[in-house]
Amino acid sequence: MSISGERETWATRIGLILSMAGNAVGLGNFWRFPRLLAGNGGGAFMIPYFAALLLLGIPLMWVEWATGRYGGKYGHGTLGPTFYLMARESVKPRTAIVFGIIGGMLAFAVTTLLNSYYIHVIGWTAAYAIYSATGAYYGVDTVQFFNNHIGNTGMVMATWAIPMILLFIAAYRGVSKGIELFNKIMMPLLYLFAVILAVKSVTTGAPVRPDWSSWAGLEYSWKPDFGVLMQNFWVISLAAAGQIFFTLSLGMGIIQNYASYVKKDDDIALAALTTASLNEVAEVVLGGTIAIPIAYAYLGPSVVKQGSLGLSFMALPNVFTSLGEAGRVFGVLWFLLLFFAGWTSAIAMYNYLVALLEEDLGVKRKVAAVVVFIVYLLLGLPVALDPSLTYFGELDNWVGSYLLVLLGLFDVIVAVYLFKPGNLWRELHNGALIRVPEVFKYILMTLTPAYILILLVGTTIDYYKSGVFAQSDPLIVGARVAILIALLIGAIETYYGIKRKYARELAENRKIIVVE
Repeated sequence: MSISGERETWATRIGLILSMAGNAVGLGNFWRFPRLLAGNGGGAFMIPYFAALLLLGIPLMWVEWATGRYGGKYGHGTLGPTFYLMARESVKPRTAIVFGIIGGMLAFAVTTLLNSYYIHVIGWTAAYAIYSATGAYYGVDTVQFFNNHIGNTGMVMATWAIPMILLFIAAYRGVSKGIELFNKIMMPLLYLFAVILAVKSVTTGAPVRPDWSSWAGLEYSWKPDFGVLMQNFWVISLAAAGQIFFTLSLGMGIIQNYASYVKKDDDIALAALTTASLNEVAEVVLGGTIAIPIAYAYLGPSVVKQGSLGLSFMALPNVFTSLGEAGRVFGVLWFLLLFFAGWTSAIAMYNYLVALLEEDLGVKRKVAAVVVFIVYLLLGLPVALDPSLTYFGELDNWVGSYLLVLLGLFDVIVAVYLFKPGNLWRELHNGALIRVPEVFKYILMTLTPAYILILLVGTTIDYYKSGVFAQSDPLIVGARVAILIALLIGAIETYYGIKRKYARELAENRKIIVVE
């Protein structure tokens, strides 16, 4: 039996590449990466970072692109049904649905809860673009200024509304007329602003002290300190591998969602590599060149090496203040850069939920866009109303740092082992413009899953040692309850979505529906 159905596709190849790059290029590149780089020994961090990129990042990008296009052939842009279809290659449908449910519930939890606080950070960048233009943080304690901002519920809600409304408009208009159009505008501007800021950063010189120069900051970022690496090997390696997952948007289901809109004979091998490359240029070349050198020059190495969460929102405003009136311009460019980076990633998570409602449950896209808006509004309220950021931090601990790695492990289990390496390799190379070196097939079968398991075990041990499991603050408990509820809803929805379309297969426990 075969099925067919018209789904939206990307209108242009450049639109696909920019949208996929926008999905990957996010706040992780310009907000998260510089602080991890700074706080983990600078150049010492880059060694395990590039190892993780080669053994985890690029191989998993190919897996997720192939998974997404395969699901798209069956009319699916969500992970649950796609995992079910791939698992059928090795196990019976009633066993395959278990893997579908696991993938579906993890992707649902990540895309709902991660975006519930991620959109707030985008709102902060919108607020700070306004503050930069008006000079609101000039002449004040920038740490206290940030605390005052997140405690100002009215301003938080108002600036949160900006990305929320734009996300709704893009999703409502659809893949080619909404998401692709927005990305075609935002991504070139993002790279333009990043280049301007990077040039400004490296040409700053040493305005405060001769040994506090932008070039010294750049040297700190790139010169490997093997002593620091050996003393802190486990911690730095875990941080580097986690950053690769976060920066490439792996283990979220959203790469698969975007790839599901690729035509069945279009190239995905080169497209996936191009997307990863654009992300790394944005992160390593631009993200690492903007924040650290200029902060090093104006604030000194001790501030930089703290790797504080406040590097972007607390430290850099001090730099912009030091630049006088010109600092307002550079401040606006910096926070607009963060806004564009965050928004182009958030729309991918928004669209995942729209696709889930549209394809799994039969809800029309425009209605689905409204429903997702309401869902994010409700899920984001606890973040908006908690100026301590305790709820935010707990969600980020588990959703933004743990569940996505767990989902990455199931990417390999399902798309490599159950779907079978030969099938994956054929899917990846169907219409490919390049031939992926055969060695990566064996990396995917051995080193990649081993690396992910080490990362999961190491993170669990770190959490245990830090006392994370023993914390009982009501906000922390509330965040954990939200995660459990999201996982449960995701499991139920996935089971219903698969059974709705593949009821006969499950009843007879044999593969019936096949798309060539």
